[in-house]
Amino acid sequence: MASTFFTWIRSPAAREYFFSTHFWGPVANWGLPIAALADLSKDEEVISGSMTTALGLYSMVFMRFAWRVQPRNYLLLACHATNATAQSIQETRFVNYWYYGGREKKYGLDKDGQGPVTQAIEAAHAEAKKVEDAK
Repeated sequence: MASTFFTWIRSPAAREYFFSTHFWGPVANWGLPIAALADLSKDEEVISGSMTTALGLYSMVFMRFAWRVQPRNYLLLACHATNATAQSIQETRFVNYWYYGGREKKYGLDKDGQGPVTQAIEAAHAEAKKVEDAK
């Protein structure tokens, strides 16, 4: 198998591939998934939900493009699959932090397992019941 690879490397087809956009486009595009993977260790406070969603959708669209283009561009497909996976993880972290009590747990604001919005809703319901009972 190694000899087949080295034979291909020396061929004109390999030179044509390495000097084409089918190679350099995905190589340049690897900056996105590398940055996304580096961001996985950052604080959830700095995640942009709209940008993460846009980058995830962008990668999903271009994964399909990389598969449908002839000849298939496996390097581009791998790049966008990596980015879509990393963006999905980021989106999950964002939603958990802002909408499912992750922020409250981090800062110790958790009261009886409920976030501040749930507490406010329950307080409003209790107040409405008091008003209704007073009638």
